[in-house]
Amino acid sequence: MGSMFRSEEVCLVQLFLQSGAAYSCVNELGELGIVEFRDLNPNVNAFQRKFVNEVRRCEELEKTFGFLEQEITRSLSPSLRSQMQDALLSPPAPQPRELLTIEEESERLAQELREVSRNRDSIQAQLTQLCQYRGVLTQMHFLTSSQTAPPPSFDPVGSAENRQDVRLSFVAGVVHPWKVPAFERLLWRACRGYIIVDFREMDEKLEHPDSGEMVQWTIFLISYWGDQIGQKVKKICDCFHTQIFPYSESQAEREQVLSELKTRIEDIRKVTVETEQYLQQLLLRAVAVLPKWRVQVHKCKAIQMVLNLCSPSVTEKCLIAEAWCPVSQLPALQSALREGGRKSGSSVDSFYNRLPASTAPPTLFPTNAFTAGFQNIVDAYGVASYREVNPALYTIITFPFLFAVMFGDVGHGLLMTLAALWMVLEEKDPKMKNNTNEIWRMMFGGRYLILLMGLFSIYTGAIYNECFSRGLAVYPSSWHIRPHASHYNWTDEIFRTNPYLSLDPNVTGVFTGPYPFGIDPIWGMANNHLTFLNSYKMKMSVIIGIVHMTFGVCLSLFNYIHFGEISSVFLVLIPELCFMLCLFGYLIFMVIFKWVVYGPMHSDKAPSILIHFIDMFLFTENKDNQELYSGQMTVQKVLVVLAVCSVPVLLLGKPIHEYITFRKKKRQAALRVCV
Repeated sequence: MGSMFRSEEVCLVQLFLQSGAAYSCVNELGELGIVEFRDLNPNVNAFQRKFVNEVRRCEELEKTFGFLEQEITRSLSPSLRSQMQDALLSPPAPQPRELLTIEEESERLAQELREVSRNRDSIQAQLTQLCQYRGVLTQMHFLTSSQTAPPPSFDPVGSAENRQDVRLSFVAGVVHPWKVPAFERLLWRACRGYIIVDFREMDEKLEHPDSGEMVQWTIFLISYWGDQIGQKVKKICDCFHTQIFPYSESQAEREQVLSELKTRIEDIRKVTVETEQYLQQLLLRAVAVLPKWRVQVHKCKAIQMVLNLCSPSVTEKCLIAEAWCPVSQLPALQSALREGGRKSGSSVDSFYNRLPASTAPPTLFPTNAFTAGFQNIVDAYGVASYREVNPALYTIITFPFLFAVMFGDVGHGLLMTLAALWMVLEEKDPKMKNNTNEIWRMMFGGRYLILLMGLFSIYTGAIYNECFSRGLAVYPSSWHIRPHASHYNWTDEIFRTNPYLSLDPNVTGVFTGPYPFGIDPIWGMANNHLTFLNSYKMKMSVIIGIVHMTFGVCLSLFNYIHFGEISSVFLVLIPELCFMLCLFGYLIFMVIFKWVVYGPMHSDKAPSILIHFIDMFLFTENKDNQELYSGQMTVQKVLVVLAVCSVPVLLLGKPIHEYITFRKKKRQAALRVCV
């Protein structure tokens, strides 16, 4: 509890690591996670450090793993890909020989995957072209059976004999559907109408060779006369990156080619199936070993980067490192060094020495699965200084409660609680822990926070008497209309003609006492429901907020006492409390005083707190607004004067004290030099 209340005591240690055992020692320390290394080579470039080659090897391996993972994501089904996340792997860091084995096996596997993927893509592209060619021959052959002569308008000047020498030619192929309008328009304008173009959609969707998306290609057949027109047509087809196929003028030849295409397509599909099966086998091998390899290489890279922070000794026989370590973990530090030396087979043990720290140690707050989410919220606003009080301990209660004050609802809180409870109960599931979705990881990391937010929301929602923004009637209402109707002799005519009627709580039997828990549900039917509820929530929020801020200011008292800053207690803490309590604390007092003193019998005479608070700063007295108590004006003037007087103390007190202390130390240093 002490370490949770205040950051742990941390010391600076100097590690002497034997060269042969340095890798194993750092590995053991990394598994424990009890030290933070300092850089002893700040002026050395990252590319000039001793272990930079090992770091580069690990980075190259990470690139290889990235390629393997990309291929797995691309070609493996999600059910098989999830096997990478099923097992919780924490293998030890590999030794140099093991790293060499990982490097060779991963490179061999990546090379095989590259070759198989390249062959698969080549075969798939070839299959796509053959299917496109088959579609061209299937859908366009019947269009050319009657086209044997050019149109009469092709050569209006020439003779009939010249027209008979011109042969009808064809250009057939496929084009992307969104290119069809521009393609057709350019053909018509460039060839001046001396062509016949026909477009048909393919019956099946085929894969695009570049993007991999499934596209329903458009087949085109262009009939033209003359070589010049043919050259224009082919150039336009090249500009639009269309796929052109040979199109014979003979129907018999087209049927023969179509028959051969069907046979080739069947053969290629068989090869594709076999290639895909082999590719799946390679990917399954990668899935089985990739998670373990990734963790091992990541640890190895981290160790090598830590070793780059060390400086070699004069004799080059050991590495010297400096690190921050919790004082309570020093025995574990020595055990880790001893274990690392044993695993490496070193004859000389590594050891450490404590050093005096010239800078402030880092702040360390031990966390667990429950407190980590709250600590992250506090750290997002700022990390406490070394050995200061940890506000995350109190945030465990204050943050969910303040959330519930703003969003209190039984129904919504119940949904949040059930969702968070499911995450808490399934927190050991590898699929949930290893999910890479950023939003999911954020929600899963804050599962305990969401659980408390839901529970507090149920509580405050019950106080507000709201469930999915609808009122609840758990207990009978404390307000009764019959005694009021009998007292004022209300008739049925009054009920019919008046949509809203006021109930007087001073009439006996109308109001029988406070509702057992929360707000009476009858307020949901009242015309002044929002006025009452907003006033209630506003006053409650003001009270809770001021109490919360005052508590936060009071926490600094523990820091001042711990660090021996007694002057800050009188120059910072007390003026802050004086300013806050004289103004906002007095506001809380007026709210509670009005609730207690002015009941239903005197509600019509209750003064306005807002007007009193404004008059307090203006030093004026409003005759129309009755005083809460006798001598109120005098008390308010004294409080305002105290609050105003605390402002210059806050602004100037601490700087003046620091300046006087600095001058005093300077004079003492000068006297010591003279002596």
